[in-house]
Amino acid sequence: MISKRIIPCLDVRDGRVVKGVHFEGLRDVSSPVELGKYYSDAGADELVFYDITASAENRGLFTDILREVAQNIFIPLTVGGGINTLDDFDRVLKCGADKVSVNSGAVRNPGLIDEAARRYGSQCVVLSADVKRVNGAYHVFVRGGREDTGIEALNWIREGISRGAGEIVLNSMDTDGVKGGFDLPMLQAVCAFSDVPVIASGGAGCIEDFVTLFRECPQADAGLAASIFHFGEVLIPELKRELKKQGIPVREV
Repeated sequence: MISKRIIPCLDVRDGRVVKGVHFEGLRDVSSPVELGKYYSDAGADELVFYDITASAENRGLFTDILREVAQNIFIPLTVGGGINTLDDFDRVLKCGADKVSVNSGAVRNPGLIDEAARRYGSQCVVLSADVKRVNGAYHVFVRGGREDTGIEALNWIREGISRGAGEIVLNSMDTDGVKGGFDLPMLQAVCAFSDVPVIASGGAGCIEDFVTLFRECPQADAGLAASIFHFGEVLIPELKRELKKQGIPVREV
């Protein structure tokens, strides 16, 4: 079995890492440069960097801080926020990103996924989907979770994969920041048809939540979290030791 990945997420606003609940009530956490280096040294498998207000503010992603983060880590880096064109892909990759995450920009222009996959390869294109239940259906949200597109999420993710997305980050807005566990029904629904890696995001509150994720949804390739890592509630070396103890393969710290 392929090793499961543990991925911290840096939600960056105005040059600082922030975290909230259900995408709201953001509070300051730390410097993205310091935190990124800490996670790289602590045994994280990858790092995700989201400029969370770039789309809502209709601007490009801040690159100065991104470049500094990339220079201080030694693990793969996925970057998203305000990615609307191939030029945005190019700019972020030149700053040191290994993969580029698209959400709002791909919803507005689905062809961006095709174009980016052709130019940079599918392995570089990550489709991030912010998904919330609305009247019993899964809806895609954009602009940092502020806008309900009305698009049915499972069909959208299928389309994204068919267009060339090489990885899916499934962000459950229902469980985001609540620390009650990952959204297993939503994850299982996506993993049932996805033939590309799926990263679970939203809801992790303790080590056991990761154990449950990989046991109940073994097709999930990775678990992504923010606040429990940022505030020291879960330490990555301890998490990996417990996963290994439970028979879940992980890369050694």
